[in-house]
Amino acid sequence: MFIRPLMALSLLLSFFYFGLAQSRPPHPIQVLVSPDKPDWNYAIGEEAKFTVRVLQHQVPIKDVEVTYSVGLEKMPPTNKGELKLQNGLGEIKGTLKQAGFLRCEVKVNVDGLEYRGLATAAYLPETIKPTQTLPDDFWDFWNKAKADAAKVPLDAKLILLPERCTEKVDVYQVNLQNFEVGARLYGILAKPKQEGKYPAVLSVPGAGIRPYAGIVDLAEKGIITLQIGIHGIPVTYETTLYDDLRAGALKDYQFFNMDDRDQYYYKRVYLGCVRAIDYLYSLPEFDGSTLAVWGGSQGGALSIVTAALDERVKSLVSLYPALCDLTGYLHGRAGGWPHMFNEWNAPFMAKEEKIKVSAYYDVVNFARFVKVPGFYTWGYNDETCPPTSYYAAYNQIKAPKELFVVQETGHWTFPEQQAKITEWLLGRLGK
Repeated sequence: MFIRPLMALSLLLSFFYFGLAQSRPPHPIQVLVSPDKPDWNYAIGEEAKFTVRVLQHQVPIKDVEVTYSVGLEKMPPTNKGELKLQNGLGEIKGTLKQAGFLRCEVKVNVDGLEYRGLATAAYLPETIKPTQTLPDDFWDFWNKAKADAAKVPLDAKLILLPERCTEKVDVYQVNLQNFEVGARLYGILAKPKQEGKYPAVLSVPGAGIRPYAGIVDLAEKGIITLQIGIHGIPVTYETTLYDDLRAGALKDYQFFNMDDRDQYYYKRVYLGCVRAIDYLYSLPEFDGSTLAVWGGSQGGALSIVTAALDERVKSLVSLYPALCDLTGYLHGRAGGWPHMFNEWNAPFMAKEEKIKVSAYYDVVNFARFVKVPGFYTWGYNDETCPPTSYYAAYNQIKAPKELFVVQETGHWTFPEQQAKITEWLLGRLGK
C-alpha cells in the first residue's frame, strides 16, 4: 500500500510521541527472564520462580555465569548474587509479603559487552493503595485556577500548513492564549475538509520538548484532532531548537517552582489542557459533545487529569501514566516519574513544601474523581513509570475502565496494544 510521505511522517511521529514501538528484531545476545506463571501474577507470600536463559543466535549458551538482583522495582535489591547456568538454564526465586511488584534483573558479559534482561512478578496489583494524601482544599484550588483561567481571552490564531494537508484533511498550527495573558499554547489541528459535524480527540504529549506532526490519520477517518505541546513554544520548528531547549532553558522543567503550588510548572500544563478543550468547543465543525483525550506517559497522566478537571471530556485513553503516587519513595516503594523523591533527588526535593505541592498535581488525586469510561494499557516491565505507581492511581478510578496488560512491555507498546486503543477509541467516537 502506498503511503504519502506526509502521512508516513505523521504516523511515525505519533508512534514516537506515545513511546510506541514495533516489535524489534532480537539482538544476537538475548537474556530471557521468565516467571513461572503465564500471567505473571502471584498471591501474597507465594514464591515466584524466574527461569533464566542466555541465547546467542537464538541458541542457549551453556555454562555461562550471570549476575542477578531481585527486589521491589526502583528500590535496592533484597537479594543479589551470581549464578552459573547449567545446560543453558538457571532459576532465581523470590517473593513479596505485601501487594506490589517483584523485579528480577539479570546481566551477563559476553565478549566484553554487558547484556541484561528482566521480568516483574505482580503481587495483587489491584489492591495497591496510594501513599499520596488528598488535600482538603484540592478542589478549591483547582476550581479557582480554572475560573481565573476562563477569564483570559482565547485569542486563537491559525496558520495553515499546506505541506501537511491531504485531500481530506486541513492541517494548521494553532496558537491559543493559555491560563494568563501572554502565556501561549501551541498545537497541531487536523480537521476534515468536508462540511459537517465531527467528534474530536485531544492528544496530550509525553514528556520532553519536540515538534509535532498532528494526528492526521484519525482526521482522515472523520475526527477533529488537536495535538498539543505544553511549553508555550511553536511546535513546527527544526528539531535542533528543541534539543537546545531540552539541554538548556527547559532542562528538568518537571521540577520548576515545586515549592509553590501556584507557580509549579505543571499548573500551566494542566490548565492548558482545559484551554485546548475550550478551543475544540469553539470550532463550528465540532459536534459539541463527543470528545476524547488520549496520551501516553506524561500524556497518560494528562489524560486522567484532564478528564477529572473538565466534565466535557467523555472518554479517555491512558498509556502507562506518569506523575502517579509521587510520594511512594518516601514510603519505601517506587513513586512515579519524574521520581522527584527518589534517593538521588530527595536531598534537594524531599522538602515539606515540595511534598505538599505534589499532592495538588499527583494523578492519584485526580483519578479519584474520573467519571468517564477509560481504556488503559501497560506492562509490568516499565522502568520509567513503575507499575506500582500507576496501579496506585488506576485503583482509585471508579468509572468504567478497561485494562489491557501486556506483561513483558516496558515504557513502550506492541502494535497489538495500539490496535486495541484505536478500536476502542473509534467505538467511543461513533466511528
